[in-house]
Amino acid sequence: MGKGGQDYGNKEDKGGNSELDKVVFPAWAKNVSECEEALQVSSHQGLSSEEVDKRRQTYGSNELDKHHGQSIFSLILEQFNDTLVRILLVAAVISFVLAWYDGDEGGEMEITAFVEPLVIFLILIVNACVGVWQESNAEKALEALKEIQSEQACVIRNGKKVTNLPAKELVPGDIVELRVGDKVPADMRVLNLVSSTLRVEQGSLTGESEAVSKNVKPVGEDTDIQGKKCMVFAGTTIVNGNCTCLVTQIGMKTEIGKVHSQIREASQSEEDTPLKKKLNEFGEVLTLLIGLICALVWLINVKYFLSWEYINGWPANFKYSFEKCTYYFEIAVALAVAAIPEGLPAVITTCLALGTRKMAQKNALVRKLPSVETLGCTTVICSDKTGTLTTNQMAVAKFVAMGSNVNSVRSFDVQGTTYDPFDGAIQNWTLGQMDTNIQTIARIAALCNDSSIEQTGNQYVASGMPTEAALKSRVATLEFDRDRKSMGVIVNSKSGKKTLLVKGAVENLLERSHFVQLLDGSVVKLDQDAKNLILQSLHDMSSKALRVLGFAYKEYPPEFATYTGSEDHPAHELLLNPTYYSYIENKLVFAGLAGLRDPPRKEVRQAIEDCRAAGIQVMVITGDNKNTAEAICREIGVFEQSENISSKSLTGKEFMDHRDKKTHLRQSGGLLFSRAEPRHKQEIVRLLKEDGEVVAMTGDGVNDAPALKLADIGISMGIAGTEVAKQASDMVLADDNFSTIVAAVGEGRSIYNNMKAFIRYMISSNIGEVASIFLTAALGIPEGLIPVQLLWVNLVTDGPPATALGFNPPDKYIMKKLPRRSDDSLISAWILFRYLVIGLYVGIATVGVFIIWYTCDSFLGIDLSKDGHSLVTYSQLANWDQCKSWKKFSTSPYTAGSQVFNFDANPCDYFHTGKVKAMTLSLSVLVAIEMFNSLNALSEDESLLTMPPWVNPWLLSAMAISFGLHFLILYVPFLAQVFGIVPLSLNEWLLVVVVAFPVILIDEVLKLVGRSRSEVSSRRRVKDKAE
Repeated sequence: MGKGGQDYGNKEDKGGNSELDKVVFPAWAKNVSECEEALQVSSHQGLSSEEVDKRRQTYGSNELDKHHGQSIFSLILEQFNDTLVRILLVAAVISFVLAWYDGDEGGEMEITAFVEPLVIFLILIVNACVGVWQESNAEKALEALKEIQSEQACVIRNGKKVTNLPAKELVPGDIVELRVGDKVPADMRVLNLVSSTLRVEQGSLTGESEAVSKNVKPVGEDTDIQGKKCMVFAGTTIVNGNCTCLVTQIGMKTEIGKVHSQIREASQSEEDTPLKKKLNEFGEVLTLLIGLICALVWLINVKYFLSWEYINGWPANFKYSFEKCTYYFEIAVALAVAAIPEGLPAVITTCLALGTRKMAQKNALVRKLPSVETLGCTTVICSDKTGTLTTNQMAVAKFVAMGSNVNSVRSFDVQGTTYDPFDGAIQNWTLGQMDTNIQTIARIAALCNDSSIEQTGNQYVASGMPTEAALKSRVATLEFDRDRKSMGVIVNSKSGKKTLLVKGAVENLLERSHFVQLLDGSVVKLDQDAKNLILQSLHDMSSKALRVLGFAYKEYPPEFATYTGSEDHPAHELLLNPTYYSYIENKLVFAGLAGLRDPPRKEVRQAIEDCRAAGIQVMVITGDNKNTAEAICREIGVFEQSENISSKSLTGKEFMDHRDKKTHLRQSGGLLFSRAEPRHKQEIVRLLKEDGEVVAMTGDGVNDAPALKLADIGISMGIAGTEVAKQASDMVLADDNFSTIVAAVGEGRSIYNNMKAFIRYMISSNIGEVASIFLTAALGIPEGLIPVQLLWVNLVTDGPPATALGFNPPDKYIMKKLPRRSDDSLISAWILFRYLVIGLYVGIATVGVFIIWYTCDSFLGIDLSKDGHSLVTYSQLANWDQCKSWKKFSTSPYTAGSQVFNFDANPCDYFHTGKVKAMTLSLSVLVAIEMFNSLNALSEDESLLTMPPWVNPWLLSAMAISFGLHFLILYVPFLAQVFGIVPLSLNEWLLVVVVAFPVILIDEVLKLVGRSRSEVSSRRRVKDKAE
């Protein structure tokens, strides 16, 4: 790990950019003297103050880099890097300019003209604020990483011990003392062990499920991080023992520093979610369509503001009307406002937020809203093993007790997956079967133990302290060490005499055992046949990836017969020297053995089957050893029991050396990667994403953070997960359970389907609004809908039904379908055709009711003449701008609510201010059609007869709210004035319903055709598959 070299510390290039820095000194592969020589230091003297200063100038401080995030201003600008937002911004600016110079032009009051641009600006500001808030959270993972660094260290410098030295002042070559509970301040080579053993908890960095024993022996130069037993790494914790170490790497050069860099790189390569990509594509197409339609509208109406005569074949005598040019420019702006689904971002955010609440009820806490949608198209789940697929609670799976004679043993299978004493049982166990031999095994297991089980809430967790009962009976402890591979305790027995209880590696205990205890408690000599029988049981359990412990005891050890813990007793000297432990633990009586494992969660096997049915591939990526991981994968169904997995189970190193990694990842079924390092996980995720897969990655440790950032969905553990992993993730599992991921994927699919429903609903409504404005311009009739009315419909009236569509009930077979591809189109050609048909009808109905009011006194038996308005011919309506040239044209006054509209002063105002009733009818028809159209969006192809409106009561409530809001602006005078509308009579409302209702009948016919197309397509797929 170290930088090493003969000129270490003599270069003045601050920041570690020296030639030496380019060479990584493999301290783990060198013996202690070679490491001291390479780093030019003595373990007894340490570095001198002058040398420390030199090295600090060269290598800097022992700190992780501080990255300055984007400024608030740049983050705000970034929020406008979106096609739909840019279109809205341009429309708002143009509307504002027109309102400024033409406040009440065309019948709009000044306040009406300014409402539209101000509302659009408000939408953009809110959208930008939400975006900035989300972006600013990206740096938190890096800040959390800094928190796990050690703050202080005990160092030897100038031949003296310096306690509480700030860890950031460490330099390569420093000699550091570590004790139990210390957090390792830098990457270091172990020089010597002060205690008999040294164990380090480094699972958060390496993914290992247990604390790892360390020693001073060098290992191979190409050894992976888990195999570097003579190295301790920054950010890990000493859980047992004391040692002296040599600093080899500091700051960003440490393993945790590399993770820091990888998180930074991964966060910079984050991609848009599939939905955002589709919406951006839609926005680009929309921009093109708006441009084309606006140009077409302009060309159709150019004759109204620009005319000329032909003289000698050449155009001349041009006449230009700025007033009319501005008017048709306003129509083009209205068309842009109509085409843009302004409410779409807000509705999507609301739906995703509701989705997060549903997921939270299933223990999936979503940190980033877009993750909800991305979950729906997950194709690969890369899962950690420990704590996710398993409980991360070591439990006995099998124990072997001695039989009635020396050549027989009894084997018992044990059920249970947690520390809960009420969880599980011993199979084939009969009440009263607790014979003397089994009691002895239980006693050794309980008393020769430095941990206890505690209840925290509804869960049982392991504590690092021995139970009170064990402490009361314990007289002395013989700590575990790597040579004898056992732990012993001396306890007081009921008779008042001392007993030595020992647990450890079975082979080592058998070497020191001379006797064996039988079923009835009798003790007989241990012969070779009995040893072979016990070793065969050991082999059987080891082959099933169980961690096996043996149990033995020694009655009345003579050295401790009178020992009570006094330091003056001769036996106390034996306890201070671990080399005597093997002598004390000699002539033992062997009692039995037990196989432990980290058991799989009960519900995981079904979750794996659900993934398979849903077309989701499961890959297990773990830091644990290969045999243990393979056994668990077979048990939970990732692999079949008899399946040949030689090509599907690789270590991380084997995968990195594979000549065709992508082909390996394309294999069907489950895959396993054991002994995986952070870079292996990142490479797997990167290759899968390059292949078009949507990857969900689980993790709990610091080492998982870069891959969590890189994956489409990073999922961290809420219970066992580090803060770094949580901050880097998109979703946190409150129960650390793999099955929760599968449930969240199902919820994500349901949410996506509902989002598609309301997106289609809003887009079809906007197509109708565009068709309405286009037809108005094409026919040359007065403007039927003004921009502020369209904005009201898009934001307020359409909003509640669109949001309510997010509560559509999920498809019954949603997890039986293959995942959608991330590049699947949001709107297929057939769906687009359907909504063009619906949109065309919306346009015809909206414009049609406008024409009906001007030209008819009744429609389908509905009397429209009671308000006293004058009728005109369609020709007059289409040429209303020539009204001033009409001779003897006059109109009569008409009433609208309490208002009377009189046109004696200027009869031509009948087509200007007098159109307010016709505009109100057009707006009301548009609102009513869109309410009926929301019922069509309940299902893509299902008829309202088979999926009636009441399957989603939220939608019915939303329709009531939208109609209520529309009545509000109709019948509150101030609001009616703002929106340029008037109250309607009962007959006029009847006309609105008659004109709007056919949209349901038209879509029912289209759904029938759609169902027929689906059946034909399904039969074709079945036929192709059969062939």
